[in-house]
Amino acid sequence: MQTQDNQKYEIQFPGLPLAVYKELAAHLRQVEGVQTGLCLVESGKFDYDKSQVECLWLQYIQTTSPQNRERVEQILAYYRDRYGEGVRRSQSRGGEHKPLEEPPPCAGSPR
Repeated sequence: MQTQDNQKYEIQFPGLPLAVYKELAAHLRQVEGVQTGLCLVESGKFDYDKSQVECLWLQYIQTTSPQNRERVEQILAYYRDRYGEGVRRSQSRGGEHKPLEEPPPCAGSPR
């Protein structure tokens, strides 16, 4: 049986580094029927001691099988075991998050 769900969820692991959020998003993107991305922190001040990412968003697209939803839960459980309990909530904000973009290449680096 397949279920339809276009609800977007936000998943937050407080203090999780950018690299680990990117790794988690990459793992989730491998699951058929799942879209995901990162949400930037909207604070104008950069702080090395805080994560640069506010949350990861997750959305099941079209019809997603129960097996694929279970796979998502297994991936999230792995990260919870390693990095602590995350927070999941339905997206209730009116607007979309500013997407995380890749930084431009460093000067002098090969393209």
